[in-house]
Amino acid sequence: MGDYRRMVDAAQNKITGWTPLYEHIVSAKVLEEIAGNKFSGLINGDAGDVNEYFKQYNHFFEDHGYDAIPFECCITNILPGTHALAGHEPGSIQNMDDFKKYPWEAIPGIFKEKFYPLFQAFQDNLPPGMKGVGGPGNGVFEIVQDLTGFEALCIIKYDDEELFSLLFQRVGETMETIWKDVIRRFGDAYCIMRFGDDLGYKTSTLLPPDDIRNQCFPAYRKIINLVHGAGKPFALHSCGCIFSVMDGLIDLGINAKHSNEDQIAPFSQWIDTYGKRIAFFGGIDTDHLCQYDEKQITELVTETCAYASTRCGFALGSGNSITDYVPPASYLAMIRAVRAFRGE
Repeated sequence: MGDYRRMVDAAQNKITGWTPLYEHIVSAKVLEEIAGNKFSGLINGDAGDVNEYFKQYNHFFEDHGYDAIPFECCITNILPGTHALAGHEPGSIQNMDDFKKYPWEAIPGIFKEKFYPLFQAFQDNLPPGMKGVGGPGNGVFEIVQDLTGFEALCIIKYDDEELFSLLFQRVGETMETIWKDVIRRFGDAYCIMRFGDDLGYKTSTLLPPDDIRNQCFPAYRKIINLVHGAGKPFALHSCGCIFSVMDGLIDLGINAKHSNEDQIAPFSQWIDTYGKRIAFFGGIDTDHLCQYDEKQITELVTETCAYASTRCGFALGSGNSITDYVPPASYLAMIRAVRAFRGE
């Protein structure tokens, strides 16, 4: 049986002798292939369908040795207008007039109408001893990009610095409103809360480090303080080479960091550099899950567990997520190796 307290211990950077499993996202395609049952479409059905979806979704993680279940609802999915981040469309906001006309006040209500039934069904179907890891998805940088597009945001930075700052400020305020109510209504369903905000790519941050500190950090601080105020650890998922802002992120109060890619740095480098201060989740580059055979995956997982579990709070999983193209057999091999390492 799962025990969410083991994930909390990991997030609080405790070395306990137990290695939890952690995933940011597991694709519906992989879940269905392993379960042998196509159930993902139920989440778009009526209340009974949604309830059945979460029965099957939550019990998948219980059956495979997890202590906590990943679930988030992304703010970018309900933003009015076009979607530049995922849809690669021109953003809804390109200038100050667009910013002033944008329906900011409507966003929390849209989020509530769309996603609260899902949060409720997730909470109602939690297996005994288990809680969630997640919350409202997307960090301030991703939401701003969804509204403007990355290239347009860079142009705004140089054409209109006031608008550049206002975008981050207004998005941060909107996030705070959403997060306050989600914590109030559904905080008991979560043992760790998180959002994902991909700040970097392979060689550096996407914005200059000072812009991240000046524009992103105030919004991060608001959310982290809310999560800590509810008595929960906060985990940040952020892809890319973000070493230049890691000290600042730790100073803000993040408890754990997820996402690693070996082309950027070995997982051991993150642990050796910051493991005395925060916990680390992940460790297995998603590319290795796609390229390695099951024996190689088992060896890599065992080696990673042996190294990380004695140096910091740690939960093992993919370095990013279990995408559609990860072979289900490889994902299962990773899970089996962790369970074998902890003596199951």
